[in-house]
Amino acid sequence: MTPDSFSGDGLLTLPKGKDRGEGISAAVEQVRQFLVDGVDILDVGGESTRPGSQPVTADDEMERVISVIEAISKEFPDALISIDTYKARVAEAALKAGAQIINDVWALRADPELASVAVACGAPVILMHNRSNPASVEVRQQLGNAYTGSTYENLMEDVKRELLMSVELAVKAGVEETRILLDPGIGFGKTREHNLQLINRLDEIRSLGYPVLLGPSRKSFIGFTLDLPPDQRVEGTAATVAVGIARGADIIRVHDVKEMARVAKMTDAIVRN
Repeated sequence: MTPDSFSGDGLLTLPKGKDRGEGISAAVEQVRQFLVDGVDILDVGGESTRPGSQPVTADDEMERVISVIEAISKEFPDALISIDTYKARVAEAALKAGAQIINDVWALRADPELASVAVACGAPVILMHNRSNPASVEVRQQLGNAYTGSTYENLMEDVKRELLMSVELAVKAGVEETRILLDPGIGFGKTREHNLQLINRLDEIRSLGYPVLLGPSRKSFIGFTLDLPPDQRVEGTAATVAVGIARGADIIRVHDVKEMARVAKMTDAIVRN
């Protein structure tokens, strides 16, 4: 629910006043199609994580997402919804509105109160590795923006160590370990080579003992590899999804639901029969 999604298909900020219902209706119809196409979880977010995007306040974020979550929950009562936020206030309101999962791109390091919200609501938490620096953005014409990669002493060991630090934060706050999922953070403070290596060695993240979410969809490392803009990255995304599942991904976060649901089903038939 943002006007500045990197993938180019984000819904604009909901209009205020009499046209507000139209914006909510558009979101509900998008959800309806996603469900037909085979989605399992609907991830609703009100602040873009596109490199170079502007942060928004908790109030603005709630203005964008809460009424949408309420509408989705009413129209599709069996739908599983995650709230894509790192702010405790937003997460708490979203969970009350009908969301069931917290998807935190800062893995509890941006808002220390978020873990307490998860505990109080009994919500699972997705902890994503993130070394992105808003001041370090590379701009390439046609291909879009990308975060400049951080320096890693050892990519896999550094990512695993930092993810486990967030796991410790969650457990100390009272989050049950069975409610923790990990995300290696494809594209967040990582070079093209880092992202390719993370996907190829995703089994090392999975070996930490937690379910793994992988979010490679349409990201810049695919664009840099294939020299293609975001709207032409479906085949590149399919390759990353197939390899990611083969390496242990349990959940894939995508834009092209119909196509990637088929890729996932086919890959499962091969590697998880």
